[in-house]
Amino acid sequence: MTRDGAARPTGILATGSYVPKQEVTNEEVAARVGVDPQWIADRTQITGRRWAAPDEAASDLAVQAGLRALEAAGVAAGEVDYLIVSTGTGDSPQPPTSYLVQDGIGARDAACFDISVACSGFVYGIELARALLLDRPDGIALVIAAEVYSRFADFSDRRTCVLLGDGAGAAVIGAVEAPHGVLAVDLVSRGDAHELIRVEGGGSRRPASHETVRDRAHTVSMDGRGVTEFVLAEVPAVLERVARRAGVELSDVDHFVPHQPNGVLLGRLSEAAGLSRARTHRTVERYGNMGSASVAVTLAEAAPDLAPGDLVLIAGFGGGMAVGATVVHWGVGA
Repeated sequence: MTRDGAARPTGILATGSYVPKQEVTNEEVAARVGVDPQWIADRTQITGRRWAAPDEAASDLAVQAGLRALEAAGVAAGEVDYLIVSTGTGDSPQPPTSYLVQDGIGARDAACFDISVACSGFVYGIELARALLLDRPDGIALVIAAEVYSRFADFSDRRTCVLLGDGAGAAVIGAVEAPHGVLAVDLVSRGDAHELIRVEGGGSRRPASHETVRDRAHTVSMDGRGVTEFVLAEVPAVLERVARRAGVELSDVDHFVPHQPNGVLLGRLSEAAGLSRARTHRTVERYGNMGSASVAVTLAEAAPDLAPGDLVLIAGFGGGMAVGATVVHWGVGA
């Protein structure tokens, strides 16, 4: 609390990211799925992606990203009060991946849980952290998004598998000095569009069996046209609304840090949202679509270019379907 008893705003104290060492080129993917490498580049603007090593799982990537974020913030793992991990590709159904991450980074006193909101998960995690810290204004939350989509790629579906990559990003959330911090958040869930992106096998409706393996039900299935239509129809309105809630205009935004679905769609979204003044940060060309980790990794890579006082619009959108957006007045910790 401040001296007058008012709660200090909550913001992003530091970020960190980790991508696997293995670089996978379009030539390698094209040879596997039977297309020309230029076909991939023309339709996605992706030129490479990273895939996890055989001994790496989502928790391993998350630990590395989390440790880097804590180091950048100057926060010890033992100081973390809440550890939130966004993943749709966790190590296993049980235990929660966040518990493995807790053990890996040594955050012994943190309350941990996973969230599964696909590509919007990192923004949902930021809002959950902000809400939890209202009761603990001097507390620290660590929000991590980690995905290993290379293990869930269907290489008979060339339009989807060429997009997918692996990675993890993290943010340390805590009190900042006004006027910095999170100004507004907008979260949207659209369950009526749940069939646009799905992994049907492995749950209680279709538990693992010879049939689910045969049907490739454990891999990502996507209606690319439907996803594009959803993003262009739904996301600009959410971005406009969250800006209004923050008391700013989209034309005031200095930096746009979006989910990285594919390069072509990303360009169309920036134009449709009227973000021509903002610098749109992109990692999709090098890393592909990393699901919920895309926003987190892109924010970590953008961080050196963000100056105190900049208005940063962060947006996740995709599977669920869901959208999450936040406006942050960038600044340093309190």
